[in-house]
Amino acid sequence: MAGNAKTAVYAALAGNLAIAATKFIAAAVTGSSSMLTESVHSLVDTCNQGLLLYGHKRSQRPPDPVHPLGYGREIYFWSFIVALLVFAGGAGVSVYEGIQHVRHPEPIERPLVNFVVLGLSLLFEGGSWLVALRTFRRTKGADGWWLAVRRSKDPSTLAVLLEDSAAIIGIAIAAIFISLALVLGEPRLDGVGSILIGCVLALVAALLARESKGLLIGERASPELGKRIARVACEVPSVLAVSDVLTMHLAPDQVVVTMSVEFDDALDTGRIEQAVSAIERRIEDALSDVVRVFVRPRTAGAKPGG
Repeated sequence: MAGNAKTAVYAALAGNLAIAATKFIAAAVTGSSSMLTESVHSLVDTCNQGLLLYGHKRSQRPPDPVHPLGYGREIYFWSFIVALLVFAGGAGVSVYEGIQHVRHPEPIERPLVNFVVLGLSLLFEGGSWLVALRTFRRTKGADGWWLAVRRSKDPSTLAVLLEDSAAIIGIAIAAIFISLALVLGEPRLDGVGSILIGCVLALVAALLARESKGLLIGERASPELGKRIARVACEVPSVLAVSDVLTMHLAPDQVVVTMSVEFDDALDTGRIEQAVSAIERRIEDALSDVVRVFVRPRTAGAKPGG
């Protein structure tokens, strides 16, 4: 997790903790189902940020004999756990609470408290969302937003951005349905708002789970990085060609590389070993995200992969 990504997570953690406490007090005072749902949502988000930070700390452990490539993928595991919590602790509780309120409606008391809390929540969530958006924008490059989400290798920033987006949408839904319940005199609409908030959270959880699963089982680095790796390797004297460049992310900023390299046939074994060492050193020095390089020498005229 880069420094900017960690900043986004800390900002979300602080904001959600303050918002959750405020919302729970407001829900207790007013009896609003939508407000209680929003309280649970903020509490789940707070726990999620803590898990992302814990996953980051675990992923930074150095390699050992059992895990020779390190523990980078722990951040992906904990991101997947976050997705499950959003679904079970956020969406599930929201839908359940909404159904209960539709079946057994209770009038909303002191509605002004709800709107004051929702306004403050929007302010804090908006601040956290802007931090996450700026962090994500730095990494997306020229890609469109949806393509950038699909290509992202940093689940912590993505989780914060999607959770905060869902929180802002949830605040809007809560405000609308609390207003409708008051204006129409139908408290069941407050419960309907809770169900809709749960549906939004379920959608976010599904997207997070899909992206985290792909990273957990192994995703390649960007094609651009693969091309840069090949170019750096070709700069080494005695390298004739590079093929079969395979990359895989161990963490957002950790990439392992394997490649087939064709050397000059005149090289003896000792000089080939020196060339391999030079390739590994140059790639790791030129590309900070590359942490391990494995080179497979092959003879001139051999088929790639042969």
